[in-house]
Amino acid sequence: MRTERQVIVEQADEAARWLQVLARDGAADGHFVYAVRSTGIYCRPSCSSRKPKRENACFYDLPEAAEQAGFRACKRCRPEQAPSADPRMAAMRRACRQIEQADHGAGQAAPDLETLAAAAGLSPFHFQRLFKQLVGVTPKQYTEARRQARLRHHLRKGEAVGSALYGAGYGSSSRLYEKAGDYLGMTPAVYRKGGDGMTLGYALAETPLGLLYVAATERGLCAVGLADDAAEALADLAAEFPKAMRVPDQQGLAPALAAILAHLEGRSPHLDLPLDIRATAFQHQVWEALRAIPRGETRSYSEIAAGLGRPEAVRAVARACATNPAALVIPCHRAVRQDGTLAGYRWGIDRKRRLLAQERKV
Repeated sequence: MRTERQVIVEQADEAARWLQVLARDGAADGHFVYAVRSTGIYCRPSCSSRKPKRENACFYDLPEAAEQAGFRACKRCRPEQAPSADPRMAAMRRACRQIEQADHGAGQAAPDLETLAAAAGLSPFHFQRLFKQLVGVTPKQYTEARRQARLRHHLRKGEAVGSALYGAGYGSSSRLYEKAGDYLGMTPAVYRKGGDGMTLGYALAETPLGLLYVAATERGLCAVGLADDAAEALADLAAEFPKAMRVPDQQGLAPALAAILAHLEGRSPHLDLPLDIRATAFQHQVWEALRAIPRGETRSYSEIAAGLGRPEAVRAVARACATNPAALVIPCHRAVRQDGTLAGYRWGIDRKRRLLAQERKV
C-alpha cells in the first residue's frame, strides 16, 4: 500500500501536470500523456482539443501505459509519436517496439526478458521493474496483449481463423480458443464477423435500485445493468451490442435473475454466474479482485492495485471498474477512494451508496 508521503507526492505531481495541460505546454510533450475517462482518448499535454473536466483526466508516463489501461490515441495530436524526453522512458518504449516488431509467426518466440534487458543496457531484474513501473504491465503481459491485438486485426480483415491464429503467433488452435474468451468475449469466428449473427437473450426485473436488466449469449451473461425504465435498459443494450439480434428471454434467464435478486436481498452472499464478456488481461485481474471482496466490505483503488502487485496502477484500476459490464456480478461498487469516500459508479452514485448500505445492513 502507498504511504501517506507517496500519496502527497503523487497528488502534487498530478496537480503540476494538470496545469501544464491547461496551459497546453509543448515543453511537457514526451514527459507524460493525459487521458480522458469520458471519451476513452489520451493526448499530448499540448493538444489543442477541448480540455476535459479535472475529475475526468488522468495521467500516464508513457503512451503504452495509457493504451494498456484501455485508452486510444488522439488522432489530432498523435501522442504516441512524441519522442520521450527521459532516457529511461525512451528505453522502455524501444523495448515495446522490439516486442511489437518481432516476428511472432508459428514457431517463433517473442523476445525473452534477457534479450530485452540487454538491449536496454540493464539487468533483467531492473529492466522488468522499470518496464512494469512505466508501462503498467510486465514484458510478458505486454507481449500477450500485442498478440491479442494482432489476432483482432487479422480477424477484422476477414482472414480465416486458422490463418489469423498463426499470424498472431499461436502455435495451436487449442491455445487460441483457451485465451479467446478472456479477450474477445466470443469465439474468434464470431468476432471475425464483428458480432454479426449473435443472438442475445435479455430479461428485466424490478428491484429497489431500479430496473435490473441482464443479457446473455449461449456461453454466459454478457451484460448486467441497472436502469430507470425499460426504454433506458433496451437503449443501453442496443448501444453495447448494435449488430446483435436482441430477443426477450424472460424464462430462459429467470435463474440468473433469481440469483441476482437473492444476492441483492442478502439471501445469497456469493454470485457465481457464468460470464461471456470482453476483457484485457488487466481488466480480468481487477474484476477477479473485485469478486474476492467480501460482501459488506470495501477496498480502495490503491489497495486493489497493491493486491495485484501494481501499486502504481491506481488510475488503471479505477478505469477497469468504470468499464465493468456486469453490475453486481462483478461488484465494482465495493471500490472506493483512499479516504473511503465514494467515487463515480456507472449506474449512478446514489445506487452505489444504497448498495453498500444494504450490504452492510444484511
